[in-house]
Amino acid sequence: MASETNVPTGRNGAVPRPRPAPPTVRLALLGGFRLVDRDRPVVVPRGLQRVLALIALRPGATRTHLAGLLWPETSEERALSCMRTALWRIRQDRSCPLLVSGDTVRLDPQVAVDVDELTGTAERIAAGADPRRAVPAVVAGRHDLLPGWYEDWVLLERERLRQLRLHMLEAIARAHLRAGEHGAALQAALDAMSAEPLRETPHRLIVETHLAEGNAYEALHAFYVYRDLLRRELQLEPSEAMRALVDDVLAPIGVRAVDPPPGRPWPGRADPPQRPVPAG
Repeated sequence: MASETNVPTGRNGAVPRPRPAPPTVRLALLGGFRLVDRDRPVVVPRGLQRVLALIALRPGATRTHLAGLLWPETSEERALSCMRTALWRIRQDRSCPLLVSGDTVRLDPQVAVDVDELTGTAERIAAGADPRRAVPAVVAGRHDLLPGWYEDWVLLERERLRQLRLHMLEAIARAHLRAGEHGAALQAALDAMSAEPLRETPHRLIVETHLAEGNAYEALHAFYVYRDLLRRELQLEPSEAMRALVDDVLAPIGVRAVDPPPGRPWPGRADPPQRPVPAG
């Protein structure tokens, strides 16, 4: 009688799918180029770093497209020749395996890329995931993409990822604020403000958080800090929505958000404008 092999089954008798093996190679592009193979740093020449970084940022792109971005000032024939040589050199080492299908090139799935983790988190938040679970990915994305690299394709991707992180930080702050977790909300908003000091949304979230805690003084201080910064740097005023946050706080003392803070001079003038004194 033939022996039987015991196969573990899941719920309803279904055979569970095997879990994919964890990535053995990690490619970091945020904060600088770093390639690690099984916890062992891999030294990659600068020319090949550019090739691997672009392949990671443009998965599935054609060789012609990649070559045109990497060697824009050479002929197409010469650029493709350089691309073939670079791919050959990368595949000799195998520390960062590639998948080549026809004319397209991408990294092997066993290579984990930090940029993919950041963008994947953003996609899950857009699909309805709790933004508060995105904190590890957002913290990992605190550094700029490939600092010190100034190729056009790097600059465009760097700005895209910067905006992605800003929006995720703001979503995290809002989620914490809705949950009454004011400390965490304030930290996320402050991180967003540090990344882009002139952006109004983080400042608005800071004011909202202070008001939710009942800290009127802190809310007014945060508002005036931002308003003064905006006037000084851009000669602009905060939006009506921003001003409306503090107008109710200022109403009992007869001051509006468009006025200077009490006890402080009007910018560019020796004295604040005088208010009419009510009769009687």
